[in-house]
Amino acid sequence: MKIAVVGSGAIGGYFGGRLAAAGYEVTFVARGRHLDALRRDGLTIVSPKGDLRLGSVKASDRPAEIGPVDIVLFAVKLYDAERAAAELLPLIGRETAVITVQNGVEVVDMVSRHVGREHVVGGTAYIVAAVEAPGRIRHTTKDALSFGESDGSRSPRLAAFEAAARHAGVDATLSTSIERDLWTKFVRLAAWSGMTTVARSPIGVIRDDPALMAMMSEALDEAIAVGRARGVPLPASLPEQTLTFVSGFPHDAKSSMLEDLEHGRRLELPWLSGAVTRMGQEAGVPTPIHRFITTVLGPFVAGAGG
Repeated sequence: MKIAVVGSGAIGGYFGGRLAAAGYEVTFVARGRHLDALRRDGLTIVSPKGDLRLGSVKASDRPAEIGPVDIVLFAVKLYDAERAAAELLPLIGRETAVITVQNGVEVVDMVSRHVGREHVVGGTAYIVAAVEAPGRIRHTTKDALSFGESDGSRSPRLAAFEAAARHAGVDATLSTSIERDLWTKFVRLAAWSGMTTVARSPIGVIRDDPALMAMMSEALDEAIAVGRARGVPLPASLPEQTLTFVSGFPHDAKSSMLEDLEHGRRLELPWLSGAVTRMGQEAGVPTPIHRFITTVLGPFVAGAGG
């Protein structure tokens, strides 16, 4: 199985590293200092599941050098997704699956415009990880990866990737209800990412403060209401499941958006709380918490150099 990881930061680097360590042919598509580090020093992952040191990895900034692959793990940040999707065609063969793992519900359509809907597979990643330095990733908790065909079928191409990812030690699931899974991840992430970032605090601080927890619960309810207004069958148990889910995070766990804010990087806010606010307005669903988050963090969306 040939795999290309497009966007070799924390998420792409972690899953790609596990797959490469298991013996699969993985090429990392990266840029700048991260590409230089991968070529020079390889990839290091520090993880509670076991540290990983790959002294040599395949890395390139030109998809045309790689050619068609079986799986593209599309893991760029949302603000880079349009540009990166426009460069995917050299990686696409007849049966290639592009698995999107972005933090939002609009990227499948975006990538489909560039490579064709038949090649694009929605996916979700539940993982807390960050790039400590170019070529070095620190994994804190969770490493679940879910993906599925839009028609709910267990296609041979995704069944093969599920088996490969599990062989690599990843908690991988071939989903038969990926749209619901995407929205479940979206409403959870929009709430916890928005709240940790606007409070500039890890999840433990949110959990220990009743007022902040109540605010996060309201943010979750808003996003669920928006999803249901758009026809997504989100279960009634989702709020309780989500609060139980985040209760298992380490006290110091941070969302990637908070990490980005602290390091002066661009924020995915327009595709998270911003998207909840926009879609809520379109559907006539009030979203005061997400509107507050979007407004307060708005000046930081472009990053320190914006």
